[in-house]
Amino acid sequence: MNIERYSRQRLFSPIGDIGQERIGNCSILVVGVGALGTVLSNHLVRAGIGKLRIVDRDYVEYSNLQRQMLFDEDDVEKALPKAVAAKQKLKKINSEVHIEAFVENVTNNNINKFIDGIDIVLDGTDNFSTRFLLNDICYKRVLPFSYGGVVGSRGMSAFFIPNETPCLRCLTKEEAESGQTCDTVGVIAPAVDIVSSMQVTEVFKYITGNKAHLRNTLQTYDIWYNQQYEMKFPSPDPKCPTCQHAIYPSLQRKATENETVLCGRNTVQIHQKSNMDLKKSEKKLARVAKTQLTPFLLKVQFNNEINIVIFPDGRVLIQGTEDTTKARNWYDRYIGS
Repeated sequence: MNIERYSRQRLFSPIGDIGQERIGNCSILVVGVGALGTVLSNHLVRAGIGKLRIVDRDYVEYSNLQRQMLFDEDDVEKALPKAVAAKQKLKKINSEVHIEAFVENVTNNNINKFIDGIDIVLDGTDNFSTRFLLNDICYKRVLPFSYGGVVGSRGMSAFFIPNETPCLRCLTKEEAESGQTCDTVGVIAPAVDIVSSMQVTEVFKYITGNKAHLRNTLQTYDIWYNQQYEMKFPSPDPKCPTCQHAIYPSLQRKATENETVLCGRNTVQIHQKSNMDLKKSEKKLARVAKTQLTPFLLKVQFNNEINIVIFPDGRVLIQGTEDTTKARNWYDRYIGS
């Protein structure tokens, strides 16, 4: 270990040498390496976390550069998956950290392989279905879960600990999910930075043994309209299926033909096949559209409002619509059902 690298962090007395050693021995999973996830990963790697596992299903586009701090124009031109581009940047920041990157969609079918060997899970996602999945697996495996969300100029965060705090389901019901997304109301980068920094700060308190200083609240603020609200954690909901009855609803759902509208992307993701042969797909689709094949994905550009992106794990993005019926029609027409 390069001792000088972390000298200023070690001088901070609540961390010190012991805390720094604990940080260096910790393994963290960050799910989603977009706006929140890039800031989370940046802080963790610079602080000297021992192992960082990042998972993201998407690739870098120009609209990301306004707030997703690890990416640049070269990543866009190369159509790099976010997990791959993030790992490349993070290794240049701190080569001492063991970094694993996965270009996959996190589901109840594969969540266990991502959680194995992990000490803490951080939410960098943009949808509540994945957040509830992370919440459920963390409470089943008794792992701390850091929740964060941002839309517009408003952000919120909370740090949940199984057997010590209520869980995300106790505070936010699935049916009560807000209709606001970054696609409908936008998002500004400073709000992202603040939420991510608050998430990582609570994680550092936990890792270094400073649990007495944990916030134990759901913190919400709007940095544009100068509003802030902090709700103390209530007692767990006695009816909560996750932390009180160990049912874990998100882990019980059967995998189906997954059609998901992606936040801020005007895109529908369809995950019907378990794998796709990119070279074979390119040979077929090059006859009807402009194609760009990379080691990680195949982009297919049509002469209208719809584009298609195909990943090796079987995921297909239908870009240019949020209408799942229209997306399914394009999928069936060019990919095949």
